Amino acid sequence: MNKKKILITTAIDYTNDVIHIGQAYEKMLADCYARYYRAKLGANNVKLITGTDEHGTSNEKAAKARNLTPLEHVNDVSKKDQLEIDELNISYDRFIRTTDEDHVKTASAVFQKAYDNGDIYKSSYEGLYCEGCEAYKTLTELNEQGQCLLHPTRKIQKIQEENYFFKWTKYSDFLKGLVQSEGFVFPEGKRKEMLAFIENGIRDIPVTRPKYKLGWGITTPIDVEQVIYVWFDALINYYTFGSQNGFWDEDTQIIHFVGKDISRWHVLLWPAMLKSAGIRVPDVVYIHGFLTLSGEKISKSRGNVIKPQELVSEFGVDAVRYYFLKYGPILEDVDFTLAHLKEVYNSELANGLGNTVTRIARLAEKSDLYFPLEAEVDYLDDGPSKCLDDFRPDLALQSIWARLAELDKHINDNHPWTITDQTKLKSVLTFEVNEIRTVAKVLEPYIPKIAQKITKQFSKSKIVFEEGLFPRIK
Repeated sequence: MNKKKILITTAIDYTNDVIHIGQAYEKMLADCYARYYRAKLGANNVKLITGTDEHGTSNEKAAKARNLTPLEHVNDVSKKDQLEIDELNISYDRFIRTTDEDHVKTASAVFQKAYDNGDIYKSSYEGLYCEGCEAYKTLTELNEQGQCLLHPTRKIQKIQEENYFFKWTKYSDFLKGLVQSEGFVFPEGKRKEMLAFIENGIRDIPVTRPKYKLGWGITTPIDVEQVIYVWFDALINYYTFGSQNGFWDEDTQIIHFVGKDISRWHVLLWPAMLKSAGIRVPDVVYIHGFLTLSGEKISKSRGNVIKPQELVSEFGVDAVRYYFLKYGPILEDVDFTLAHLKEVYNSELANGLGNTVTRIARLAEKSDLYFPLEAEVDYLDDGPSKCLDDFRPDLALQSIWARLAELDKHINDNHPWTITDQTKLKSVLTFEVNEIRTVAKVLEPYIPKIAQKITKQFSKSKIVFEEGLFPRIK
């Protein structure tokens, strides 16, 4: 990666309801990378955006069910979404909304560019539509009961309407070359899935809905009776922010983190839209799996959701971040249970990191010795850094905990509490204190509050013991 700047994005969430922990996983993942790259390139050279997707049928119907106007509804849910994300200490540079005035203007401008390039034309559509996905479906994308695989509780809509279509087929060869290029899609299994979709045949896609069917959307700049299709609208949010802040140029590495259910739009539709409008395409799309809850898909429509603040209130923000960054669905689907979170909290945080920090702080304070700070810790070329560069925060944390295990072994092997020779004691404890200082710096992208607390505790030459970082949970 030779770029001077980095723009990191998450998917923006539908405001049909407040986000759950499955959707929040992606925010923690993106935030970890933003913090890592800020340490590497400087805070001003890295931007992170997240936000809400506020147009479309799902949002319009959710508003009606609450006896609210669409704008009242999305204002309420967007605010609650932002609060949930704030609970996880996500260091976003902007919480963007697709109802924001600048985004509405940018989406209209990109639509107009694609139209002017001859890539948008009027035609009739007759087929199937899933309101949950806000997407057109083929029979191969439904189960035996004729239901959407991702939203089996929703009834598939049969629609017939006049729309404007995007010439997606025109960009098939371009997309195939892009997906085949090294480093555009991660992980490898998801890249192969995208290639298979191209091989099965891309078809032109409707990119508007008639206002008599859907009034809640951005009016197209070419026809006042049509609104821009929600996916065409929503994807542009990344460009809305990046283009205004100098983060959509050739000096910027653009990284999208998305879930597997929306990978097709980000890997195949979005680059085609940008190519049509004469705008550079992103550099990386990382596709993660789903989080299930006790064996079932987490779903707003099913009602089996856990919100981030519920977990944070019980375990603390950094424990939640640690758990999902290490055990989340980075490659494949992962089942989450509260019992496992509690087990990891007690074994790896309370008895692991917390206990090691406590032991060394007590020993250092009792020794009455001074431990001057060494040069600033340079952790960017350490093992965890390589794991992050390979999009494996889980392996990065494993390597850090292996280092902690070695540090614990060092304490147990040397028995510093029995050493009476001050020179030897100083040598043993200096190594252990500096190891903790280094580990704290390495941990900042993952568990920033705890890492900063440890750094502060060990930042002076005279170490003072403080209460434990992770009280055990029964």
